[in-house]
Amino acid sequence: MTPALGFFYGGLVRAKNALNTMMMSFVSLGPVAVLWALAGYSLAFAPGSPLVGGLAFVGLRGVGLEAQGTIPHLLFMAFQGTFAIVTAALISGAIVERMRFGAYLAFILAWMVVVYAPVAHWVWGGGFLATAGALDFAGGAVVHVNAASAALVAALVVGPRKDYARHAMLPHNVPFTLLGAGLLWFGWFGFNAGSALGATPIAALAFVNTMLAPAATLAVWTLLDLMRGGRATAVGAAPAIVVGLVVVTPAAGYIGPASALALGALGAFPSYFALIYRARTKLDDSLDVVAAHGVGGATGAILTGVFADAAWSGGPSGMMSGNPGQVLTQLYGVVAVLAYSGVATFVILKAIGLLMPLRAAGRVEGVGLDVTDHGEEAYTGGDGAILMPPRTGVLPQAAIDVAPLGEGVRS
Repeated sequence: MTPALGFFYGGLVRAKNALNTMMMSFVSLGPVAVLWALAGYSLAFAPGSPLVGGLAFVGLRGVGLEAQGTIPHLLFMAFQGTFAIVTAALISGAIVERMRFGAYLAFILAWMVVVYAPVAHWVWGGGFLATAGALDFAGGAVVHVNAASAALVAALVVGPRKDYARHAMLPHNVPFTLLGAGLLWFGWFGFNAGSALGATPIAALAFVNTMLAPAATLAVWTLLDLMRGGRATAVGAAPAIVVGLVVVTPAAGYIGPASALALGALGAFPSYFALIYRARTKLDDSLDVVAAHGVGGATGAILTGVFADAAWSGGPSGMMSGNPGQVLTQLYGVVAVLAYSGVATFVILKAIGLLMPLRAAGRVEGVGLDVTDHGEEAYTGGDGAILMPPRTGVLPQAAIDVAPLGEGVRS
């Protein structure tokens, strides 16, 4: 799912930032995974307080092949690590094309330890939201609301792109985005069904729901596009699939297939109109992380409290099955995650900003972060020569004159 996210995001930005955007997803596979094994897993799943896990599993001490529920403990650690990796990568969609790569890397490492691991403990590690009865089968709050709250704060702290709201910033490769959406959907079957931790009836239920909910979202989204503009766009279809996947994630193992269709259809509306509204504001959430993952994740989490059905899951029921209090519990969980992630993200970014600049200089941003942060380009357009900036960080005029595809510079 993390490389798929790279393609999904990478196709939506301008060509001069394609590699940088994809690297913001791919890099999470390395440092975040290592830090998860060394410390993050323990803070999320070791016995501890209602707020954070303890240190019993630091460095994977005590994490072996013994059973952790239905699977080996070591496998459970690795599976949960994939959630930490992709959650950190999701945030990048709000700050692409202007945040310095080094600052971003420092941020996602700190964020995984300070924010993601404690929130995962709250819900899945026996923390206070688990005690309160909050339902989150595969990460509606832990992954999507959490990442979106951080993305919103990061977009505000880093600030908008220099040409935002003045020039069109069109996707450079929509087929990449469609490829990414398709691969995300494929990976999401493991994300949701795998959260049953075994080849069980609940895994089959989550698998089917992961097929049906996005299908319903895509159908409704396409109709909304046709009614609003007379055209069904690929740039609309790809986010629609992701929104449907996000919406069903917290509910996947708790609801029946008919409810999955209803949840997917209902979930299209808040995200669709949130995306339209955001485009009219000054918020430069570049790839609409808040509308897709924040609004979608919150919608799915709350609707889980409506549609949860013990007849299918054998677990808690929701409002439709006579337990209206579950909706309030779900809302409590969403608000708690939103608040903590937002405040902690602000503190982390401000602390990193004291040590290094968070965003690229204006002239660097004009050339594109592929060349300046990575020394390479997605599309060389000829002899393949790459113009490297001097060590001073001040770009020569020649580099500006031949910026990739001439985007964002001469305009």
